[in-house]
Amino acid sequence: MSLSLEAVTRRVGRETHIDKVDLTFEPGSFNVLLGRTLSGKTSLMRLMAGLDVPSEGRILMNGEDVTGRPVRERNISMVYQQFINYPSLNVYDNIASPLKLARMASDEIRRRVHEISEMLHIEQFLKRQPSELSGGQQQRTAMARALVKDADLVLFDEPLVNLDYKLREELRHEMRSLFATRNTIAVYATTEPGEALALGGTTTLMHEGRVLQSGPTESVYHHPVSVEAARLYSEPQINLFEAEVRGRELSFSGAADAGSHGSRFVLPAPLAGLESGAYRFGIRPSHLGLAPLADDDLEFAVNVDIAEISGSETFLHVSNTDHSLVLHLSGIHDFDVDDSIRVYAPAHKLFVYAEEVAEGADSALIRSPTRADNIVPDTSSGGLV
Repeated sequence: MSLSLEAVTRRVGRETHIDKVDLTFEPGSFNVLLGRTLSGKTSLMRLMAGLDVPSEGRILMNGEDVTGRPVRERNISMVYQQFINYPSLNVYDNIASPLKLARMASDEIRRRVHEISEMLHIEQFLKRQPSELSGGQQQRTAMARALVKDADLVLFDEPLVNLDYKLREELRHEMRSLFATRNTIAVYATTEPGEALALGGTTTLMHEGRVLQSGPTESVYHHPVSVEAARLYSEPQINLFEAEVRGRELSFSGAADAGSHGSRFVLPAPLAGLESGAYRFGIRPSHLGLAPLADDDLEFAVNVDIAEISGSETFLHVSNTDHSLVLHLSGIHDFDVDDSIRVYAPAHKLFVYAEEVAEGADSALIRSPTRADNIVPDTSSGGLV
């Protein structure tokens, strides 16, 4: 079953919650909606489910217009961030409940419940009540109930947000395996870029009810088409700089004066194709360093604001009169507040955006690092590279 949204808009009073969204989800696909809180992810899924009706536009399933069809007439399932289970039913009956409502034969119900409980590693808990389960086991039960009936569309509204880190990693891996062999469309909402990368599939970036970008997850991460998309798909947020190119010269606010004639640089070779004009440069925190990698690295004189140590990583916040920057460094780095240091931005790691062409318009991507430069993110620990 395919699912298509055509110019879907949802207004509530004077507020526009969803604004002219066009999306298509293919059968058997895993799709992530990535956006901050109140970006429209849940509103969009409620429209897909039939819980709400769009103010404008159409929703099609397998080419059939189902825009006004209520949720009870659609073969969909939804998993929420809360652990929603029937407290008076044991795990087996919780999972079996949608099959019993569909009047399925008891032998088939038994087969399906045991099959999905084994896939989610809760088969030993089938006789327990939800109150006797841990949070992770309760969420697995809710997921099993959503998956057992082989719905055409399964919607996950931040289902792992209330679980601890280890459980989230485990369930994310299992979800990828679960949907690899199913013909169901899965749509998963999250606020976390690292989670979107770990899940893979297709990612749709949402902001203020609009779709900023949609495509294969790795492509969206490596080539964010606008400054807002780059901000959204970086954690910590991408560092941005105002810059101007004049011939072979690059004027860059906040640049160190050592060897650069104030804020002026010779245009680095990776940026040689840029025409004269105003630009916005971006670089991910993990690509800034404390030592140069090449002669044409851009150098910044900054002071340390704070060094946050997280496990074996350091998030270093620095600033000067023009910029506040964040570095994501491997290892533990001990700095004092107000230490004067230099940080380096490799020219070949820079995203380059054309300046806004109209008031309120977002900057458009004109150059992103090449695939060789953009190392595939290491999602085993949820980190962004």
